[in-house]
Amino acid sequence: MAPTDITRVPNRKLPSKSAVSVYRLPGGGGFLWAVATSPDRTQDIKAQTLGALGVLERYLTEAGLDRTRIVKAEIVVTDHDNKPAFDEAWASWMPDGHGPVRSFVESRMPEGDLIEIIITAALPA
Repeated sequence: MAPTDITRVPNRKLPSKSAVSVYRLPGGGGFLWAVATSPDRTQDIKAQTLGALGVLERYLTEAGLDRTRIVKAEIVVTDHDNKPAFDEAWASWMPDGHGPVRSFVESRMPEGDLIEIIITAALPA
C-alpha cells in the first residue's frame, strides 16, 4: 500500500502514540480512530465527559466528519457507578438515532482522569 493511506496525529505528550489515526481505503471511504480525555481533570464525570467529547468533536471536524459518522465508542471510566451521569452527558451530545455501538468499562487511570473515550468513525465513500 502507498505510505499515504494512513495518517496519524501524534499524541502531544507521547509522540510514539497517536491521538488520531485515519485509514483511507483505495477506492474511497475508510475509518478514523480517535481517543480523548478531558482537558480539565479537576471537574466531575459529567464535565469531563463533555470535555472529552469536545476534543473528539474537533478531531471529527478536522477530518470533515460529524458525530453521525461514529460507528463505535469505547468508554473507560474509573468508577462504573458514574454511568448515569455519563449517559446524561452522552445523550446531550449524540444526535438521536445515530448512537454507535458502545461499551462502558471500569479501569484504573492516571490521577485526575475520570474518563477516556475511544471512537471509530466511518469516512464517506
